[in-house]
Amino acid sequence: MIFKRSLVILLCGSIAIATAPVGFADQTDQPAASSPTPVGQQPPEQLQDLVAPIALYPDALVAQILAAATYPPEVVEADRWMQQHSKLTGQKLGNEVDKQSWDPSVKALTQFPSVLANMDKNLSWTSSLGDAYVNQPQDVMDAVQVMRRRAQSAGELKSSPQETVTEGQTIVIQPANPEVVYVPQYDPWLVYGAPLVAWPGWYPFPGLYLTTPGFAFGFGIGVGFFGGFGWGWHNWGFDWAHRAVLFNHGAYISHSRTFLNHNAFINHHNVMNHNTIVNHNTLVNHNTVVNHNTVVNHNTMSNHNTFGHDTRSGAFSGFNHGGTAGGFSSRGRSSFGGGFHGGGGSHGGGGRR
Repeated sequence: MIFKRSLVILLCGSIAIATAPVGFADQTDQPAASSPTPVGQQPPEQLQDLVAPIALYPDALVAQILAAATYPPEVVEADRWMQQHSKLTGQKLGNEVDKQSWDPSVKALTQFPSVLANMDKNLSWTSSLGDAYVNQPQDVMDAVQVMRRRAQSAGELKSSPQETVTEGQTIVIQPANPEVVYVPQYDPWLVYGAPLVAWPGWYPFPGLYLTTPGFAFGFGIGVGFFGGFGWGWHNWGFDWAHRAVLFNHGAYISHSRTFLNHNAFINHHNVMNHNTIVNHNTLVNHNTVVNHNTVVNHNTMSNHNTFGHDTRSGAFSGFNHGGTAGGFSSRGRSSFGGGFHGGGGSHGGGGRR
């Protein structure tokens, strides 16, 4: 398990390094920005595309997703664990999840199995989201607000029996009933008005997305079972004034070693010094693994086929949950498969509006 987790960490890091700076490679006709995007950062348009699938979720759920995205290996592990323990529900599920070593954000997402499974299924997107949150947290949250205003202008985002939408300097989305959370269903590339370019390789996960424009809800999920755990629903939120994810009434700080913080490791000339970068828990030694031409040292870690062209066999085959994992190019064209989990809960859902 440790070996597999190490390999997933390396893969996720490779995805982020290879994909994050590329942006919309196929949108060359767009006007150039007034100033170049700093090294290792994604432009606003790309960040808006990146957060489109989650921007209309309730605030606390968005907070959990952003935090958990910095731990892609744990997302994969937790989703597999959930599939193996699918009969656990309510308090029994919470008790077993509480025993795991995952980050609180990953534990919190076990309350929303379909959301967790979607992050596993679209692992390249999850990794890019985690990398962006590590390096541009305020820009990511600004992108969330931009997309919410676009959905509101399109007439898709408004208060309902399932959730309350409050507009001020920022748009806040909260459950109408604090004890019951509805995960909205929508096509992230159609709900914001003018169609967006879909994230490359995006997999529309069953139960979370509509095949047509519009906005709907599935079943409500009761979060009261997890109220007694330190990672439960009510421990998460946003400080929109300071563009910060909140956990347990304070700013959330990710301790993941999966992604580099470019701001900390790039000198004034924007040149990365591989001799001074932190060794990632001894899993990735930048002196031997990373080079400017291949990212992975072919002699010590793996071969190019494993990371670039065919992940259906070899070291990462154990993390293919039945889907085809291959063809990572540009920002990544596919990701590992994941099982489908129903919405859960005993509360009735609202229909499309």
